[in-house]
Amino acid sequence: MNKKIGFIGCGNMAQAMIGGIVKSNIVPKENIMGSNSGVKNLNITKEKFGILTTHNNKEVAAFSDILILAVKPHIYPSVIEEIKTAQKKDAIIVTIAAGISIDFMEKSFDHEVKVVRTMPNTPAMVLEGMSALCANSNISKEELNEVIKIFNCFGKSEVIEERLMDFVPAVSGSSPAYVFMFIEALADGAVKDGIPREKAYKFAAQAVLGSAKMVLETGMHPGELKDNVCSPGGTSIEAVYSLEKNNFRGTVIEAMKACTDKTVAMSKNNG
Repeated sequence: MNKKIGFIGCGNMAQAMIGGIVKSNIVPKENIMGSNSGVKNLNITKEKFGILTTHNNKEVAAFSDILILAVKPHIYPSVIEEIKTAQKKDAIIVTIAAGISIDFMEKSFDHEVKVVRTMPNTPAMVLEGMSALCANSNISKEELNEVIKIFNCFGKSEVIEERLMDFVPAVSGSSPAYVFMFIEALADGAVKDGIPREKAYKFAAQAVLGSAKMVLETGMHPGELKDNVCSPGGTSIEAVYSLEKNNFRGTVIEAMKACTDKTVAMSKNNG
């Protein structure tokens, strides 16, 4: 890919994405530039990945063919105000923050702009991210494919309608947090029974990883895979019964609703 990629913001999510891009070699390191207000993350990014870095957001905007705004949602207005006269004319602006709509982006710039709205997640750090993407009408199919190629460097991606984007954080953007809690709970239960904590985390994490891989690679329904584990009168069905009795699935769905409600509220505030 003969493009220059820029990141405004070098936090955890940006570092995860940069790591995937660097490992994939789709562009040379000298074609990637990042900026950050804090010295610590900027230095970490430079040392870890060997890309170009600067404290100047305008410098990144002027450099980039594809500019990724990797800052918190409430920072978007000030960053856009800072860079909107510095960016390249045909630059693709990529958002990764919850609640930042395409309409908000178009209204925030004083000129026509190419926008791709995305929602990645932190497993990108280990090249197992999941990202949702949608684009405005100024983005060509070829341009969207270039952005997809970048996101596929650190996992999988799906193009969806923008009306569905506010529901993505609950199922993939924020859900690693719930999964980490589940792994921690599994490990705590093992530790309670005497298994050393380090080994408990390994047992739990590998079980979750393997189970997810079975869903993706077999194409079988998760319920069918669950049934295959649960022998009649066995230990697994006893555990499943306990989870159902304590509203396990309902609790997860309620957590997702809380996440979605927050995302929708953020979108309205940015409208």
